[in-house]
Amino acid sequence: MKAVLSLASASPRRRELLSLGAWMFHVLPVNIDETPAPGEPPLEYVMRMAVSKAQAAVGKLHPGGIAIAADTTVADGTDILGKPANSQQAAAMLWQLRGRTHQVHTAIAVIREGETEPLTDLCTTDVPMRQYTDEEIFTYIGTGDPFDKAGGYAIQHPRFRPVTSLDGCYANVVGLPLCHLTRLLRKFDMPPRADIPAECQKFLEYDCPIFASILAGDRQAP
Repeated sequence: MKAVLSLASASPRRRELLSLGAWMFHVLPVNIDETPAPGEPPLEYVMRMAVSKAQAAVGKLHPGGIAIAADTTVADGTDILGKPANSQQAAAMLWQLRGRTHQVHTAIAVIREGETEPLTDLCTTDVPMRQYTDEEIFTYIGTGDPFDKAGGYAIQHPRFRPVTSLDGCYANVVGLPLCHLTRLLRKFDMPPRADIPAECQKFLEYDCPIFASILAGDRQAP
């Protein structure tokens, strides 16, 4: 009997991405304190969050169940850009990122029921932002979209489209790097039941140049 997968997240974007692998799963949101520690580096923060989410979920699993937890962080150097609380914060983040390249990190933690330490993986994508105008910023903020997005933006927004080009993992910026997750779930004998690279590229309308090397385990991050 196959284990039951649980996604320890309420994110609709992660749910959509996970469904591309045709895994059977249900949603098991968890609540943890997501406040960065003083001076905590972005990579340490994002991994701590993913592990904490997995450990919070494991006690809710059915026997033999497996929890998938992920955390995505937008980082500008050592600055961690969370979700803006208001329009002023959203505008400040978008001004800060405009015309520059920053990093998006996603840590994944997978844990089986009865265990205490998850297996983990990490993906980093360089994200070059275009020189969008102030008018575009305010129009985008008016849609309400920035307020549940780390860094105050969604790369896939159909009108704002803040990113100029990308040569790394697009799914990572959306919130769940599927090839990294695939190689983690292989260790639990839970391979996808669909062609992950094909389904991901079709869904995101993006020609990914790195999926083969990630699935081969040759690189942790673009």
